[in-house]
Amino acid sequence: MNPWFIPIFAVLAITLALWIPRHRLKKAVNAPYPQEWVEILERNIQIYRNLPMPLRLQLRLLIKQFLHQKHFSGAAGLEITDEIRVTIAAQACMLQLNRGADLYPKLKYILVYPSAFVVSRAQGDDSGVVSHQERGLLGESWQNGKVILAWDNVLHGARNFLDGRNVVLHEFAHQLDSESGMADGAPLLAGKSSYRSWAAALSHEFEVLQKDYRVGRRSLLDHYGATNPAEFFAVATETFFEKPRQMAKHHAELFDVLVRYYRIDPRDWLNPPTGTPPADTPIHPDRQGLKETD
Repeated sequence: MNPWFIPIFAVLAITLALWIPRHRLKKAVNAPYPQEWVEILERNIQIYRNLPMPLRLQLRLLIKQFLHQKHFSGAAGLEITDEIRVTIAAQACMLQLNRGADLYPKLKYILVYPSAFVVSRAQGDDSGVVSHQERGLLGESWQNGKVILAWDNVLHGARNFLDGRNVVLHEFAHQLDSESGMADGAPLLAGKSSYRSWAAALSHEFEVLQKDYRVGRRSLLDHYGATNPAEFFAVATETFFEKPRQMAKHHAELFDVLVRYYRIDPRDWLNPPTGTPPADTPIHPDRQGLKETD
């Protein structure tokens, strides 16, 4: 073989390796949208019909991209269906509307249990003794490209988009957070000024929530967010999307920072709140199953 052919073949191989995935993704995104997926969205995603049409169409495209790129697996006997895939993808993709970024580039796998699952974790005490504790969880987000979810809680959160609690929004906020290299409550932002305003708003609100938790005072933000900055960002994300009016009124600076980060204002999606709890309704004092990113 002519030695000049070797670099030519190498370039062709690299070109094909880059072109084929892009071609397949373009084909998947441009395919007709299945009517059964629309029916799933209208049945399961409470907020879907409230979205302006441009956002609705954008969400559909993001869902197709998400389902093309991510692999779903069932656990404990759960069979993965289009309903499960579309319901999870729709909520995960809400965090990506108007952002124009890659869809969770580090995420590869979504593992779904029928309901809350039990994990065993090693825990050391002050004397260095390590013990294993079992915990029941509703979701987990891992930095190694995996999210684990409990399907019954996913469905409940999707169909009740006003209670401020949503396991998919929570765990995928952790995925955004970890894109900066670690889950520390500070995702990738535009520049130094963005980080300064982010740190100022979130640090202050985090301290307030910690104090609320210590003294047992009611808070719009779930007290689980007082665990650490990463959990605070995930809880704040849930509240931002599901209780935007209350957040804008009682946590204006935090709300404005999240509007700039997510590039949307969820207040535009909501009908006048009829029969929903007022802003000072007690929030559950702990998360019961949601845990920090490992």
